[in-house]
Amino acid sequence: MASTSPFAIEAAPRMKATQFFISTLKEAPAEAEVVSHKLMMRAGMIKRLGAGIYSYMPMGLRVIRKVEAIVREEMERAGAVELLMPVVQPAELWHETGRFEKMGPELMRVKDRHDRDYIIQPTSEEVITDIARQELRSYKQLPKNFFHIQTKFRDERRPRFGVMRGREFTMKDAYSFDRDVAAASLSYDNMYAAYTRIFERMGLTFRAVAADTGAIGGLRSHEFQVIADTGEDAVVYCPNSDYAANIELAEAVPLLDARAAAAQALTKTATPGKSTCEDVAKFLNVPIEHTVKSLVLATEEKNDDGELVKVTMWLLLVRGDHALNEVKASKLAGLKDGFRFATVSEIEDHFGSKPGYLGLMGLKKPVKVVADSTVARMADFICGANEEGFHHIGVNWGRDLPEPEMVADIRNAVEGNPSPDGKGVLAIQRGIEVGHVFLLGTRYSEDMKATYLNELGKPQLMQMGCYGIGITRILGAAIEQGHDARGIVWPTALAPFSVVLCPIGYDRSADVKAAADRMHDELLAAGVDVMLDDRGERPGAMFADWELVGVPHRVVISDRGLKEGQLEYQGRRDAAATPVAMTELHAWLKDKLSA
Repeated sequence: MASTSPFAIEAAPRMKATQFFISTLKEAPAEAEVVSHKLMMRAGMIKRLGAGIYSYMPMGLRVIRKVEAIVREEMERAGAVELLMPVVQPAELWHETGRFEKMGPELMRVKDRHDRDYIIQPTSEEVITDIARQELRSYKQLPKNFFHIQTKFRDERRPRFGVMRGREFTMKDAYSFDRDVAAASLSYDNMYAAYTRIFERMGLTFRAVAADTGAIGGLRSHEFQVIADTGEDAVVYCPNSDYAANIELAEAVPLLDARAAAAQALTKTATPGKSTCEDVAKFLNVPIEHTVKSLVLATEEKNDDGELVKVTMWLLLVRGDHALNEVKASKLAGLKDGFRFATVSEIEDHFGSKPGYLGLMGLKKPVKVVADSTVARMADFICGANEEGFHHIGVNWGRDLPEPEMVADIRNAVEGNPSPDGKGVLAIQRGIEVGHVFLLGTRYSEDMKATYLNELGKPQLMQMGCYGIGITRILGAAIEQGHDARGIVWPTALAPFSVVLCPIGYDRSADVKAAADRMHDELLAAGVDVMLDDRGERPGAMFADWELVGVPHRVVISDRGLKEGQLEYQGRRDAAATPVAMTELHAWLKDKLSA
């Protein structure tokens, strides 16, 4: 006999709590730091095996599989083809790109029984480029985009925050191959759009921001940041426009239109014990904006034998209330090949003073001077006198000092600064990076000689892009964005279960048991991801478990309700339960799940 339920289709196997594995904790272990780490441990989603290494328990793995499913669907929709590359990779490939040496201690290097070098992959640019140079020989095979979802390992110096900064994690990385820059840009835009769809489908509040290409290299880059107060990254944006960038790349425009004429005499003033701009400004009773901060960097030159032959000192100047942006500094001519902060002895050797009182006058040895674009327009400013306990007041470029050798944007943008696009002022949010797209150009294809034959039969370097999503990191980011005092508040698309049925007295009432089993089977047959809690727990303990786990929709079944023809529905964000007629439950849940 056919079922009369509008949801009836062939049912999947029942999902009951006694058949599943639920392991919740009242308190988080002591090592758990941030909210997501605490809640994932308490909800039984992860178990710590070692520093930055976790087992993903059944509850957590269900969330991971939902993340992966959305990612796979959108990657395939965007035309990417899935493959799977190995976790362990021969070091030879990494020598070709120079990253075996450059990657540093985060790259886990191992040897096999024959003493051959291998690495445990943190990413797969080398392997995919090796595949491309063997398989993609003609322009007729391009464009092509490959992706995989695979375990990665980065030997973090200080793994912390649970899945947010672990050593072993799961990442989706994709790699595009194109004929020229124009085609590669289209592939990049295609991936950017796919990422936007992915995070929208996940129900996350996020922002795509322009980003530095960093160690990966390339021509263009965007990060996808999940907005959360606990995020490690600062996201700079203009509320009145589309401008957005991470703090490393955000342009800090000059805060002065032009340099004013000198109005003060140069004066050397005692500032005993005042070694910071804040202290000096307070001592002299002037705004901190009148002070200039001095930071000293050093660059080293070595000969072919690796011997140090020259050390150059660089004096970088930012306004007293600003912070140096090291990423911007690393792009300056002379600093691109690397720098370090100067030692105290080097500073004293060049300036004749300890840090805290450094300036531009009375140097013992020459230094290269780089002024932030705002500092270059300042007049009558205050800086150190290169003598402990003293500062100069009324310092002016041109009159007291030569013009700086280099003027550049070298500071962090600050909330309230003018937006670079001229459409308002900047605001800053905290964010958690969960995705990153790069337009690589020929960074890897050139090193590994990955070429194709064009229409004329001539070899051309492939233009590449790479695109990563932190699969397991998304769990932490979603929890940091969605939680309350009771536990996790998942978006429905990511929750381990969409609906939980909580029967009161399942083990004592035949009516409750029969009604709960029937509702479970009907919802399951309708394609609803439903869990039936058949453990016979007390209502308070049962509800607390599922609020901690974060299931978005809860239905309570009781003898009293059955007699009245009613059930109780409560959304995870709702303050109280709502009575719902049994006959209306399916329609009610359908509306809630599709909202």
